[in-house]
Amino acid sequence: MNQQETLGIIKRGATELLIESELKQKLALNRPLRIKAGFDPTAPDLHLGHTVLLNKMRQLQDLGHHALFLIGDFTGMIGDPTGKNTTRPPLTRDQVLANAQSYKEQVFKVLDPEKTEVVFNSTWMDKFSAVDLIKLAATHTVAQMLERDDFSKRYKGNQPIAIHEFVYPLVQGYDSVALKADIELGGTDQKFNLLMGRELQKHFGQAPQCVLTMPLLEGLDGVNKMSKSLGNYIGVTDSSTDMFGKLMSIADDLMWRYLELLSFESIATIAKWKEDVAGGRNPRDIKVLLAQEMVARFHNKQAAVDALAEFEARFQKGVLPDDMPEIAITSVDGQIGIANLLKSAGLVSSTSEAMRMIESGAVKLDGEKISDKAMQLKAGTVVVAQVGKRKFGRIKVQ
Repeated sequence: MNQQETLGIIKRGATELLIESELKQKLALNRPLRIKAGFDPTAPDLHLGHTVLLNKMRQLQDLGHHALFLIGDFTGMIGDPTGKNTTRPPLTRDQVLANAQSYKEQVFKVLDPEKTEVVFNSTWMDKFSAVDLIKLAATHTVAQMLERDDFSKRYKGNQPIAIHEFVYPLVQGYDSVALKADIELGGTDQKFNLLMGRELQKHFGQAPQCVLTMPLLEGLDGVNKMSKSLGNYIGVTDSSTDMFGKLMSIADDLMWRYLELLSFESIATIAKWKEDVAGGRNPRDIKVLLAQEMVARFHNKQAAVDALAEFEARFQKGVLPDDMPEIAITSVDGQIGIANLLKSAGLVSSTSEAMRMIESGAVKLDGEKISDKAMQLKAGTVVVAQVGKRKFGRIKVQ
């Protein structure tokens, strides 16, 4: 593979590469480059949005480069202020370690364990003295820190910024010094921190790392970035059937975005699929290929086959799932409204969501679509409720 082809793979799906001429020089050295990507273990589970960076790292591994999967157990106790309009509460050491162990178990569903070095930034930061930290802080000014968008907005809005939050980008940048990183990967929201690594490497006499920023993956709604708090996520630990079903529910336009950022299929193959769809092929066929690839990666190939079979049986032939939960709901005065029933059964998050789902025709009772938002169900009633394509429950009103 020539250098131009290599650069094509590296830049696939990326938002920005800084600086391409420097990367060409590094590639010309014909040695494995040290590729760094850092994750703060602030939550125990990863979703597919997190794996955008992991996928890029895997592509670089396949090109022969050395992956440094950095778990920010030290920075996790500071709290990343990126994108936050308030000070983020730090985690305890026990929380960080528990989440870090969970990360390690999940990342090797994407990364090649034989070509991955898992590192913790507490390894070098725990050895820092107060003097070392003050010297590190002296490399940058408050004015430079306020160039960061989220700090600037908070400062202008008279929202507090704690001093320790300025330490976070400094420590993340110093990680690149400690690891002698050649390339650092990160989301577009991390650009300030990634460039900090370049500046600190120069300060400590190292060749500066190149920076490759990746876009933030939209969630199932196709609008907001994938997030557990927004409920628009696909978890790495989701069951094979849930993962398959969620991927099949995404919009056709969003499918191409997922293929670019999540799939290991070649650019040429995806381009051919686009041509096929433009020529009349059903986009659903391509979505099935994406869903099967993801399920096979995070579960196994047989799970992907089974998930497709169950999806087709459930949503094309109307077969109800075998593992449908049975839920008992207590009525008030012998009856309960449909919105409260759906909320109490956990099929929607709120009664307002229930009303919206009914209005959109996404609610069925015993297979029949309902439109009456004022419907009341009497005590003793047993119904199979369905909300959307994936949420079912056999509900008994007590």
